[in-house]
Amino acid sequence: MAADPVSGLLQLPDPAVGSGMTSLRTRERLVQRLLATGIQNKAVIEALRQVPRHLFVEEALASRAYEDSSLPIGWGQTISQPYMVARMTEALLEAGPVQRVLEVGTGSGYQTAVLAALAQRVYSVERISALQARAEQRLRALKLRNLRLRHGDGSAGWAEYAPFEGILVTAAASGIPRQLAEQLAPGGRLVLPIDSGRGQVLVRLIKKRRGRCPGYQHEVLEPVTFVPLLSGVA
Repeated sequence: MAADPVSGLLQLPDPAVGSGMTSLRTRERLVQRLLATGIQNKAVIEALRQVPRHLFVEEALASRAYEDSSLPIGWGQTISQPYMVARMTEALLEAGPVQRVLEVGTGSGYQTAVLAALAQRVYSVERISALQARAEQRLRALKLRNLRLRHGDGSAGWAEYAPFEGILVTAAASGIPRQLAEQLAPGGRLVLPIDSGRGQVLVRLIKKRRGRCPGYQHEVLEPVTFVPLLSGVA
């Protein structure tokens, strides 16, 4: 699967389309459900329509791939609910397109593939080596060429390739990780779930463009449920 150099959207090879529960008709039903929840960004909707989610779940769960629900992927992790993938991606892109995106928590690689359809370059870090290896295999099979993956502690970001116009975190932190905020480009957006101790909420942090000292503004988007963001590697 390669990106169209004009639209930036994924061009799917025929084998990824599938039939039955993995058909385009089944994906279209998912898209219609996402539209009904209020997802409006057309590019995000198109990416969700095209990315073959059934390739990112276990074969035994392929029939449930286009349900709007999270599914287990092993090691105590899940592939995010399609609505949440769309919501976080839309929040990241609300102010306009992004060139370089950092994803913290590659997981199955599904969110990574969606981001790859919408950004020129995606950098993704996964702390669990077995998950990282499996995601890399899946993404390589789809022939995505604008990705760089790494096994490591994502809470530290990826300073070598900073700054990023967008950072997306797929696990709940106890607060805003300072290293991630510092790796934002001016005007960049960090979207992540935060566990306040009274529940989790989705937050968007924006790095202000002006002034010698970096300033940030943040907004709470909605309640969410994610696995916790852990440091270190496994």
